[in-house]
Amino acid sequence: MAGENKFKMSKARYDELVAELHHLQTVGEKEVAEQIKVARSFGDLSENSEYDEAKNEQGKLYSKIAEIKNLIDRAEIIEQSNRAGLVSLGSKVKVREIATKEEDIYEIVGSQEADPMQLRVSDDSPIGSALIDRKKGEKVTVHAPAGDFELEILSIK
Repeated sequence: MAGENKFKMSKARYDELVAELHHLQTVGEKEVAEQIKVARSFGDLSENSEYDEAKNEQGKLYSKIAEIKNLIDRAEIIEQSNRAGLVSLGSKVKVREIATKEEDIYEIVGSQEADPMQLRVSDDSPIGSALIDRKKGEKVTVHAPAGDFELEILSIK
C-alpha cells in the first residue's frame, strides 16, 4: 500500500519478531485450541465461562499474530553505521546536559526497540531526532514536551 510507514529496526529485533511469530503460530495456537477443546467438553456453551475465556484468548492470540505480521511486513532493517563520525541509528552517544552537567549514554534505535528506561531512544524521539546526524563536540537543543534543554555530544560509538 502506498504511503505505509516503515518500522525501522535492527536485524536482531527483526529476527526476534520472526521467532515470536513462529512460536505464536505453532505453540500458541495449539495451546489455545486445546483450551477450547477442554472447555467444550464441559457441556452447554451458552453458560460456559471456560469456553468464553478460551475464545477470548484465541482472539488475543490472533490479534497479536496480526500485529507481529504487520511489523515484519513493514520492517526496514537498519544496519548500524557510523557515517563519518555522525550520530546514526545504532550509535551509542555519550552526552552531557549543559544545565546540570549530568552525563548519560543514549543508544539510538528504531521505534520498535525504544526503551527510554534503558536509555534506548528512538530516532523519532525528541532526544534521538536532536542527535541524529550530529558530531562529537556539537551542542544540540532538545525540544521535549517538558521543555527545551541542551546537550553536548561527548563521544559517539
